[in-house]
This record gives sequence, structure tokens and C-alpha cells, in this order.
Amino acid sequence: ISPNVRDAVQEGRADFTPVLLSEVPLLFKDGHLPLDAVLIQVSPPDEHGFCSLGIEAGLVKTAAQVAKIVIAEINEQMPRTLGDSFIHFSKIDYAVPVNYPLAELPMGETNELSMQIGQHIAELIEDGSTLQMGIGAIPDGVLHYLGSKRDLGVHTELFSDGVMKLIQEGVINNERKSLHPGKIVAGFILGSQKLYDFVDDNPIVELHPTEYVNDPFIIAQNEKMISINSAIEIDLTGQVCADSIGPRLYSGVGGQLDFVYGAARSKGGKPIIALPSTASPGGGEPISRIVSSLKPGAGVVTTRNHVHYIATEFGVAYLYGKTIKQRAQALISVAHPDFRKELDAQARALNYL
Repeated sequence: ISPNVRDAVQEGRADFTPVLLSEVPLLFKDGHLPLDAVLIQVSPPDEHGFCSLGIEAGLVKTAAQVAKIVIAEINEQMPRTLGDSFIHFSKIDYAVPVNYPLAELPMGETNELSMQIGQHIAELIEDGSTLQMGIGAIPDGVLHYLGSKRDLGVHTELFSDGVMKLIQEGVINNERKSLHPGKIVAGFILGSQKLYDFVDDNPIVELHPTEYVNDPFIIAQNEKMISINSAIEIDLTGQVCADSIGPRLYSGVGGQLDFVYGAARSKGGKPIIALPSTASPGGGEPISRIVSSLKPGAGVVTTRNHVHYIATEFGVAYLYGKTIKQRAQALISVAHPDFRKELDAQARALNYL
């Protein structure tokens, strides 16, 4: 639920289908959402007649395979990405030659807060780890502190310019990956034109369909798998709300649960939920994002049974295998100091402490 449709969904003018991102292509393939037509954008065909799906193979490939009609813009400026990311020209029903730049997404501005969170997370990342992270201030904050790491790999839903920089510095080389060694595996790419030029015909980068990239049992085959995802609020038992503000739907769940579970099942893996300790709705007074209980109607994306690490600017709380009392104590310790006394009192009222 992106900003351009959020109001429509919340006001009931549009509808929304809750589903894990890894299962979206299966809705098409299994006929739950049959596709009459797809509109895709691809690179020009190579000498064998294959067009690359370019910067987005994750959701596009399966849709193009099962739709009755495939309409494709053949964009001269689409990079030729490798992996399971091709469609043969003969499978395209209507081809429209175009030549225009791809949409770019500049890297977000990091700030002191995101850098503090990023530093805490970076301390959890060992040499030889494989990373999943999205785009935004906190992932960029993490990447900033990885310069001293060695032999990192990437298996992620998407990546942006920050990953490219660490590849060029030799920090990310994928050499110690236990699955697809030597390769970055992703579903799609979003960033600058410089990034699009970098991935063009680059054998270090492979794009694959989302039902493969986000499959928890595929993710788990990467040893030392690190997943980094965000949250809206977290309660003192470890329930993570990441898709709604109370009953108001705010976003989809994306690949959070896919990667949390995959990283948890990985040998030496670490699933991390990262968030600032406070928010200021509408620019008003700050509120704690670590709460005694989730708002009524809030959706639980990562359950208290799946949660492992919670990172804020005040440190990291490790919750896996901990009792409710231990979880409450750990989460209060990484909450904003202005709210710790109140959270302690609320936890006692709930008999958590």
C-alpha cells in the first residue's frame, strides 16, 4: 500500500489483498488471480531472441508466463540483467519500441538517529554473512558501518546504490555464500542510473522470481543470513506490527516474515527488526514505538514466536528463547528513556514484571 493509494484504501475507495510477497506470483500461477494481460518493460532481444526483464524480475516473470496476453515496451535503456530473468521475444504478443530513462530513486538521507541504529546492527554482522536489507535511512546507516567487514554476500528482495559501493570496495564479494556463491541474488533493483549501468550484463548480479528469492526455505540455505526489516510498533511480548496503525492499513507485509523465518532457520542467522524508539505523528508530541500492548486492530506481521533481535538507537534487545518478563525488561532497556518508567509501570500492571 504505497502513498499514492494509501488514502484510497483507508477510506474504502480501494481494496487490498493481504499476502506474503513470496506468494504473490503463486496467486497468478495457481489461478487465484488469473491474468488476462500484463504490461512489462524489457531490454532489446539478444542474438538468441531473449529479452531481459531488466531491473524487475521478481513479480514480472511469473506474471508474464501465465498471462493470456503479454504487452512489452522494448526499452533501449533497460539494463540486461542476468539470472532467471529472461523472456523470449516470441512470447511477447505486442511489442512497443521505446527509448527513455528508467525511473530513479535517490538514496535516502541518513541522520544521526539512523546512523546510531545502523551502528548497533553492524556490530551483529560477522564476516562471511549474507545480507537482506531494503532501502531507506536505516539500511543505509547499516551499510555505512560495514567497511571493515570481509566477504559479505547478498540475498535480498531488492538492493540499491549502497550495495554497489561495498562491492566496489571489496567488502561484498559473495565468496563465502553457501547458496549461489559469488552471486548477488535479488528480485528487483531500485536506485540511480549509475546502479542501472553497474548491473547491466554484470555476472555478479542475478535476478530471480520472488517466489524463489523470498522462499524462507531457500533463504535458510544461506549460512549466517542477516535479515533487517522495519516496524511501526512492537509490544513488550515481542509482537511486531509493520503493516497498520491500529486498524488503518498502512502497507503490505512485503518480505518481512519470509526473511525473518528464513534467517532464523539459517545456520548462524540473525533476523533483526529495526526501528526508531519514538515517532511524532503529524509532527506532534513524540510517542513510544515500544508499547505495552499494540493498538486495537493492529496487525501482527512478525509474531512473538518468530522475533529474535530488536534494534533501536539505544541498543539491541535479544528476545528469542526469553520469557515474557525477560522480553519486557530487554525492550524497556532499548526504549526511549522518557518512556521507560511508564512502560515499566504498564508492564507491572499487566503482570509482565
